[in-house]
Amino acid sequence: MSTPRTLRPGPVVCVGETMAALAPDPLGPLDDADLLRVDIAGAESNVALYLADHGIPARWVSAVGDDPFGRRVRARIAAGGVDVAGVRTDPARPTGLLLKDPGAHGTRVHYHRAGSAASALTPDVLDDPALTGAALVHLSGITPALSPGCHALVERALRPDRPWPVSFDVNHRPALWTGRSAADVLRPLADRADIVLVGLDEAQALWGERITDARSVRELLPGPGVLVVKDGSHAATAFTGTDAHTVPALTVRVAEPVGAGDAFAAGFLSGLLRDLPVERALRLGHLTAASALRVAADHGPLPDAALVASLLEADEKTWRAATIG
Repeated sequence: MSTPRTLRPGPVVCVGETMAALAPDPLGPLDDADLLRVDIAGAESNVALYLADHGIPARWVSAVGDDPFGRRVRARIAAGGVDVAGVRTDPARPTGLLLKDPGAHGTRVHYHRAGSAASALTPDVLDDPALTGAALVHLSGITPALSPGCHALVERALRPDRPWPVSFDVNHRPALWTGRSAADVLRPLADRADIVLVGLDEAQALWGERITDARSVRELLPGPGVLVVKDGSHAATAFTGTDAHTVPALTVRVAEPVGAGDAFAAGFLSGLLRDLPVERALRLGHLTAASALRVAADHGPLPDAALVASLLEADEKTWRAATIG
């Protein structure tokens, strides 16, 4: 296990692609849709937006095309209180696009991001002034799947002599890894980060039968100072060294699950940056995830501030009985 770098005051810099997103309105199978709603979608910018909601200074660093979707993406994220000065405009490549296809068995996502502006990012983006004074740099496993240059970017961000701590959300997207082994790439990247978040189900999909529970994920990834294993609607467990802290998930009336993992990451990181005990940081992760679960978009309003404050301090019985509707 590595010695964790100290979290310090300053902005959290989130690096990764954000796309325009089209979804049926009202929600339903794409085949039957007459109207599509235009939104935005990106794991790292989702984290930045929720960090800003929690009052944590956040910057998003990426690239968009010189097109209407790119301008919409930049404007929407800036309107959420996120610093977008580090976002480049690429005149030669388009902004990525995804289509959401809700169905009876969940939401399928169709990507149109090959050759996008963000897929052309290279390690030099880490020299942008936007990373100066970063308290934390947040990355995800989506970025190394986009292109060799993006993979090199993440490798450089995780170099041993990096000047800032790095949080890494594994965020396995199988559709982006066709013909390549995501497992072989994502494991060493995650093991070099300071803070790692991964779903138990995605760990099982990536690394197979050796993953049976949260503790087995820790055995596979001993490097991070903090490792969070999320078990869907059941619980989340944070390992700090060999110590385990488990907090059950809240009961939430779910509209759409997409974006909940990013919201959880932002809530948990906000808790760490506010120097909350690990259990309360996990609670803040669950509360923030509820924001995404209750809406069809990736980003929704935080629960009432008084409710959040009371549940962070509540006894375990009250926490377990809480419902977010």
